[in-house]
Amino acid sequence: MFVLTMDQRGSRTHGDRVPRILDMLSGFTTVLPFERSVGDEVQGLLADPGTVVEVAARVLREKDWYVGIGVGPVDLPLPQTPREASGGAFVAARDAVEAAKKTGERVPLRVRAADPAAAEWAAAAEAVLVLLGDVVRNRSEAEWRVLDAQAAAAGASQKDLAAKLGITPQAVSKAIQRSGSQEERNGRQAAALLLRHARLATDVSPAR
Repeated sequence: MFVLTMDQRGSRTHGDRVPRILDMLSGFTTVLPFERSVGDEVQGLLADPGTVVEVAARVLREKDWYVGIGVGPVDLPLPQTPREASGGAFVAARDAVEAAKKTGERVPLRVRAADPAAAEWAAAAEAVLVLLGDVVRNRSEAEWRVLDAQAAAAGASQKDLAAKLGITPQAVSKAIQRSGSQEERNGRQAAALLLRHARLATDVSPAR
């Protein structure tokens, strides 16, 4: 499975943003729901690699979090909360988020695998997710405004989006092009595929 461990950056300066991130993540499908694990840290257990990528991209957009993704087995039976869970995936996620804290000004995301057999796949997934995160983190507010409107009105034409936003169709087109939205979609698919391979390469028997 996949464990996401995320630690807030600069909480003393920006205040506690855990409630906000938990509300934002409440709509995602999880095995164990995201919750505050300790201090300003949030943790959740997921099974679907595509959802892992969606969560990572959404959290990186906030620019306030270190993101660690762990791939590996978990101890069964599962408890009710991530705080009570254990296993290789949780250890790997802890290593990943600690490594993310050492990235400086680079995208603060790392992926670690509990099984050495999955390490190369995890490293490849990390590389794609970092590139994806760079695209997401560098978008302007104007670009996000257009993309959010597009996501909220699936199938709407650029002319319709322009009318809704009070801008020209040309401005909508340019914002979409500059945003790298197509590259993001491709990157999400690639990252999900690599995470799936990392999971397949992992010994799925529960830790003992």
